[in-house]
Amino acid sequence: MTAMLWILLPLFVAAGSALLSFYIMQARLEVAVAKERESLAEANATIKNQEKLMVEKVKSAEESTMRHAFDQFLGDFRVEERHYMRENKSMFVNRKALVLQERLFFRNIPLSNWVEHEMVVEEGSDVKQLAREASIFSTRTLSSDDKHLNSRLLKARESKTA
Repeated sequence: MTAMLWILLPLFVAAGSALLSFYIMQARLEVAVAKERESLAEANATIKNQEKLMVEKVKSAEESTMRHAFDQFLGDFRVEERHYMRENKSMFVNRKALVLQERLFFRNIPLSNWVEHEMVVEEGSDVKQLAREASIFSTRTLSSDDKHLNSRLLKARESKTA
């Protein structure tokens, strides 16, 4: 029995040592895997962040490019304008009128025919201001009364469509 104990004891100790080293190595492997998962999660978060930034930069560049292209497109439109004074003499009335002619161009291509406006000029009135007010193609700023009227019209239209 003692001989058998001396033969089985080293085998039992070897098996115990193997089992102990297995569990220790398993724990070390789990720690290494956890560290790798943590670094992988950080890398994935960084990649997602960079991807979002890249998408935003691309959208910003596209919007900037489209805005620049649209500005260039609108810059190619121009208005050709000419005006002269016309006098109508009749027996009792000597009437002066400002004749304003306008035409819209895209680069060198006319987009419209000459649009003509005739306005009666009173003595002492500003001809340039009169021409600016009668222009179709020029941009005009709205007065506060016009803005108020337009906002009321828009609200009335929205209430009818709703």
